[in-house]
Amino acid sequence: MDRQHGSVIWFMGLSGAGKTTTARHIAAELLQQGRHVELLDGDELRETICKGLGFSREERLENIKRIVYVAKLLSRNSVDVLVSAITPYQEMRDYARSQLPGFVEIYVQCPLGECERRDVKGLYAKARNGDLRQFTGVSDPFEVPQSPDIVIDTAATSLQDNGDAVIGWLHANLRFKHAAQRA
Repeated sequence: MDRQHGSVIWFMGLSGAGKTTTARHIAAELLQQGRHVELLDGDELRETICKGLGFSREERLENIKRIVYVAKLLSRNSVDVLVSAITPYQEMRDYARSQLPGFVEIYVQCPLGECERRDVKGLYAKARNGDLRQFTGVSDPFEVPQSPDIVIDTAATSLQDNGDAVIGWLHANLRFKHAAQRA
């Protein structure tokens, strides 16, 4: 990459879609290429800097604003930041794009039924029983992105193939270079 800022590669989609799994795979590949990389996982951030926030639309937006702030700090110091967060509303994605140079929006597409099948925490079952309110995809909407930079399908395509597609896109569109090739 020939610019000072790192990229912010934002993986969004339903719970259980494979956002974090894919982001970890991409992070490992970028690290092997000698890049400076950090992964910001939405679940981990909810336990730390976003602790105490609920799931109302306003609180979800505040959650995203905090993630954007941290991503911006890292990226302006030449770190490529991979964010894995549901990010259910288009206004959140628009906000992130407006605030983050080098923002790349990746829609991790996966059918709701497959996300429910993968759900090891039982969150979908709790949401369907009414034990979890405002759960994205069940009792709260997920607005399908209008124009993501990349769409991957984790139900129909392997992790390796999705990873290769993302890395290929980054190299083609952001002029990613191995760290050793930087001037």
